[in-house]
Amino acid sequence: MKSIAVIGGGITGVTTAYALARRGLTVTLYERHPYAAMDTSFANGGQLSASNAETWTHPSTLLKGLKWMLRKDAPLLVNPKPSWHKLSWFAEFAASIPKYESNTIATTRLAIAARAHLFAWAQAEGIDFDLRREGILHIYRDRQGFEHAGRVSKLLAAGGLERRAVTPEEMRSIEPTLAGQYFGGYYTESDSTGDIHKFTQGLARACERLGVRILYGQAVHQLHSDGQQARVSTGAGSAEDTQHYDGLVVCAGVESRRLAAQLGDRLNVYPVKGYSITVNLLDEASRAAAPTVSLLDDETKLVTSRLGAERFRVAGTAEFNGFNRDIRADRIRPLVDWVRQCFPGVSTRQVVPWAGLRPMMPDMMPRVGPGKRANVFYNTGHGHLGWTLSAATADLLGEQVMAGGALQGSGLPPGIAAA
Repeated sequence: MKSIAVIGGGITGVTTAYALARRGLTVTLYERHPYAAMDTSFANGGQLSASNAETWTHPSTLLKGLKWMLRKDAPLLVNPKPSWHKLSWFAEFAASIPKYESNTIATTRLAIAARAHLFAWAQAEGIDFDLRREGILHIYRDRQGFEHAGRVSKLLAAGGLERRAVTPEEMRSIEPTLAGQYFGGYYTESDSTGDIHKFTQGLARACERLGVRILYGQAVHQLHSDGQQARVSTGAGSAEDTQHYDGLVVCAGVESRRLAAQLGDRLNVYPVKGYSITVNLLDEASRAAAPTVSLLDDETKLVTSRLGAERFRVAGTAEFNGFNRDIRADRIRPLVDWVRQCFPGVSTRQVVPWAGLRPMMPDMMPRVGPGKRANVFYNTGHGHLGWTLSAATADLLGEQVMAGGALQGSGLPPGIAAA
């Protein structure tokens, strides 16, 4: 296999194109936007967080979802309007609960492996993406949350991640700007943060230097493969353009389900909306009052990252509402209120809201590897951990493509399923 098309110019598509180009393949990348990383990879929480590898397939998630269903500002919100896609997704989510522990351990291992690739690529290509290697601090306001975190820490440790419990006094030492009363926390010194958009744009330029042809503004509407040759069609009617390749990789985020169906594969990706705000730190007082250490508030399901000197990102929440990309004021308000509560010295006079759709599989595990057709591959479905896992899954996918799609025993970590 010499020529290969990669569908999608977000973090997974660009890292996949880079991993394939480094292996000597002729790569063409299709992206519907005029630039890379303009959709879900535009303004996420910024965390490269192995410490957030716990999958959501815990029984408590279902209970919380039912409790929060009527709260518009709830961390997890489900539109009660039924659809077959949503119902089938939740049924498979419930069926995945017995694999909660094994999948959490597998995700932890993958996240740790991803760090080495991402840092090495950034250094090799000279990519500045506001990297901060100052750790991530999980904060807990009550004993129940703190004790659950202790149980999660054992799973993370089984996956190779070291994090330690810290007292409220130690929390204030780690991040002095944090206000409020807390029961305790967990600190992962090896975690880091960075700007996903800046990294993806930088890596896209590196791809072009390696010879990758990037076709921006090209929405893919049809894929076809006979197992030997693949076709990619863009445009419509008289403007339709079809190109042929030896193989293709679908990295299309929430569009992966539609495109996989055209190729004879079932990929039950659901678009789970997340929100973020970027607080512009316009004055010296705000810059001094904003945290430099990344935080994860497990009660509110919010994460933070400091992006350079003048930006503070807060992101989180999960909304099951189909392909709706609306930025709702009632979902943004809790993020702004959280900043005012936890960092009262930060001015929220200039806040930039954003919403994106996470491509999430019911078991919370990405799909990496071959489809039914011999020349079709997938690297998608990373959910809320696309930034954290992408470099590792891209490298794994590169190995799979070079092996002709044969799943070797060491090809995929336990829990990471092929499509």
